[in-house]
Amino acid sequence: MAQITLDKIRHSYVETPSKEEDWVLKEVDLVWEDAGAYALLGPSGCGKTTLLNIISGLLHPKQGRLLFDAEDVTDLSPDQRHIAQVFQFPVVYDTMTVYDNLAFPLRNRKVDEATVDKRVREVADFIDMGHRLDERAKGLTADGKQKISLGRGLVREDVNVIMFDEPLTVIDPHLKWQLRSKLKELHQRVKRTMIYVTHDQTEALTFADKVVVMNLGEIVQIGTPVDLFERPHHTFVGHFIGSPGMNILSCEPDSAGARFAGGTVATENRLSAGESGKRIELGVRPEFVRFTAEDGLPADIVKVSDAGRYRIVETRCGGETVKLLVGEGDEIPADGARLAFDPSNTRLYADGWLAGEGR
Repeated sequence: MAQITLDKIRHSYVETPSKEEDWVLKEVDLVWEDAGAYALLGPSGCGKTTLLNIISGLLHPKQGRLLFDAEDVTDLSPDQRHIAQVFQFPVVYDTMTVYDNLAFPLRNRKVDEATVDKRVREVADFIDMGHRLDERAKGLTADGKQKISLGRGLVREDVNVIMFDEPLTVIDPHLKWQLRSKLKELHQRVKRTMIYVTHDQTEALTFADKVVVMNLGEIVQIGTPVDLFERPHHTFVGHFIGSPGMNILSCEPDSAGARFAGGTVATENRLSAGESGKRIELGVRPEFVRFTAEDGLPADIVKVSDAGRYRIVETRCGGETVKLLVGEGDEIPADGARLAFDPSNTRLYADGWLAGEGR
């Protein structure tokens, strides 16, 4: 096990990068503590897999250092780093049995057969493949093959970190929750550093103790699932996490917070002195918007969508789309709707970043 430190890591697939857009990783400074459960979350193309491959040694960064504990491993080969990696698509040996697939990483390292047998059977039971150990992998479904791939990542006990690169992509939806729960259970049991790469917020937020959110090659926020939901440090985080995502509204700052839709909106934060010339926006999640009978902002109701325990109401307010959540039994006004925002959860953003944070 190891603490993993990324020290000013930058990477480009261009031989001689000369402009900002040449860099797929712009500059990453990050510490993953020993035995933590982390998720690397972001849209396709944001640099997640590139970062993972640098940690595993499949890629050498253009700039920066990678440390396991205090040791610089930037120039070490993948096999010298003692890493287990599970890829998006299953990597299995079709002609081997399930047992032999799971045993392969251990036998390759000359582990004695008694230990191999013990570990294989433990892991097979964990991934619900104990009853299929004698079957050849060729006859398994994509779900079964990915379970083997997961098992091969878990079977070794000498690894510094286990990394999962979108491991549930080919898994049927009804099995995804079960496997996520299994991985969480495994982490709590073995206490190894685990990094889970995904573009799916549900996977990230249910697996990880801390989530690293990436966009356009940089880290925009690191925090617990609660941190990311309740206090997004960037409008991208607010929009990307949550369903529906945060309302992001053009506004003008004033002494109370902001001017929006002809009225004053109180906000939890204020602009700092250096942010007055930047693009200013108001951010508030649909959970923190409500209908009010008085002193609210006038709005027109555009659409109502039933989401089961609540309804998603889309309104037009001050020329902008504002969404809010309304409980099953709560009334939606037929006309003359007015909106109120919860001041403690309504924030100003300057050029996308949470205002007043000194970035």
